[in-house]
Amino acid sequence: MAQIGKAPCDDTLILHGARAEEGTCPEASKPWVLGAAVVGSSMAFIDGTVVNVALPAIQAELQATAFQAQWVVESYALLLAALLLVGGALGDRYGRRRIFAIGVGIFALSSVACGLAATVQQLIAARAVQGIGGALLVPGSLALISASFPEKERGKAIGTWSGFSGITAAVGPVLGGFLVDHFSWTWAFFINVPMALLVLWIVWRHVPESRGASATGRLDFWGALLATAGLGGVVYAFIEAPTQGWGSPAVLGALALGVLGSAGFIAAERKMRTPMLPLTLLRIGNFSGANLLTLLLYAALGGGLYFFPLNLIQVQGYSATVAGAALLPFIFTMFALSRWAGQLVDRFGPRLPLVIGPSIAAVGFALFAVPGVGASYWSGFLPAVAVLGFGMTVTVAPLTTTVMNAVGPDLAGVASGVNNAVSRAAAVLAIAVFGAIMAWAFDVALEEHLRGMGASAQVAAFLEGERSKLAGAALPPGVDAATAAALKRAVAESFVAGFRWVMLLSAGLAVLSAVSAWLMIGAVPAARPATEK
Repeated sequence: MAQIGKAPCDDTLILHGARAEEGTCPEASKPWVLGAAVVGSSMAFIDGTVVNVALPAIQAELQATAFQAQWVVESYALLLAALLLVGGALGDRYGRRRIFAIGVGIFALSSVACGLAATVQQLIAARAVQGIGGALLVPGSLALISASFPEKERGKAIGTWSGFSGITAAVGPVLGGFLVDHFSWTWAFFINVPMALLVLWIVWRHVPESRGASATGRLDFWGALLATAGLGGVVYAFIEAPTQGWGSPAVLGALALGVLGSAGFIAAERKMRTPMLPLTLLRIGNFSGANLLTLLLYAALGGGLYFFPLNLIQVQGYSATVAGAALLPFIFTMFALSRWAGQLVDRFGPRLPLVIGPSIAAVGFALFAVPGVGASYWSGFLPAVAVLGFGMTVTVAPLTTTVMNAVGPDLAGVASGVNNAVSRAAAVLAIAVFGAIMAWAFDVALEEHLRGMGASAQVAAFLEGERSKLAGAALPPGVDAATAAALKRAVAESFVAGFRWVMLLSAGLAVLSAVSAWLMIGAVPAARPATEK
């Protein structure tokens, strides 16, 4: 078995050789490839959900504002989204197994740095490095699967990857919440280390190497730089605008940088011989349609669910453990049905599941807008979680299969990198935009509540200084118990008002994603594109 890890899995042979239908990877290596992909990508999935659960504790211990807490998430997501295309291209050129393993190592080391951070600024910096590691490992996981499994087996393999990645991600928030409640938020990052060691052992012993047949030429570092500048500028502007104001020089400068960086990225990709984002891929209907759907739906998912744990912990009064378990029905649904969902494209073509799935998800998002302060999880939030989980289950595996089948194994790393970059960029931008909308709705609602209860000028002035913490706002000292309870209720109600805006906007984005699938994605699987020949 030790020799399996050294056997090549050359895409040129898969594409052009006599064994195109069977693949050239050793059959015994396929379960190991799938296992490494599942555990490796699960580290990134777990990290995203665990950090959201740990944010209230991080915010309290490090004395961070709500906008600094957003940067704890966004610094990771920004570097991840901007460099995913580079990560996919590096894997195609220098070996997917090698780049995947390097990404896992960087992710593990930066996770330790996150756990040891003493200030919110140190944590934000360590999270940025963690994003670099994630950008190498995330596209590598799907590229390894695509290179190892022929097309007739790929949908089922991706469905299995989706299901098991989901179930391991389900354990993360619950375990992370338990660690936050009983030990410290730092352990929410340290849990990545044993998972990373397991992945590195599997990769070293059992995973074959693979490269893209056409992976030649220089890497597009200018594209990566401009993509980072474009995303970073826009994200900074939306996160800082609620506190600095839209007219501040820093916000206007960041917005200008974002616009110029984005325009420069498109211009650079047109001129590069080996671009990070081959614009010719966008001419493939199923590929461009699937990525537009990804942009809209994952903006809804990332932006909406960012605020869900904050609602449960800071407004509803749940523990971090319970908040971490709140999405378990979502995850279990994906685990139980993802293998079935992975075969929907083979049975019905890509369009039908990619219209129905987001439509169901839209109903789930709308249901999140129903519960108020003091709502029961079982009657208030569980229906929304269950419906959203089923909608995403119908969507995720067919969406991934459609993307990978649209371009074939030769461009597996690039295709995986593009689709992952789109989903991560959507979440980055959505959290920033939804954060601005949340801040506006919170401020308006809080002002109305304070006016309605006849709050004194001193109380209003104190809460004005605390509004940047949203539901984590401290109450003014020296007020009586009745006033403190009324103020606490006002803050909670104001957060819920903003939360409802966010979830209804998420529902609208999900509907638009279903419409985009109906208009742009073929009813039957697309023929193999010319880029693979």
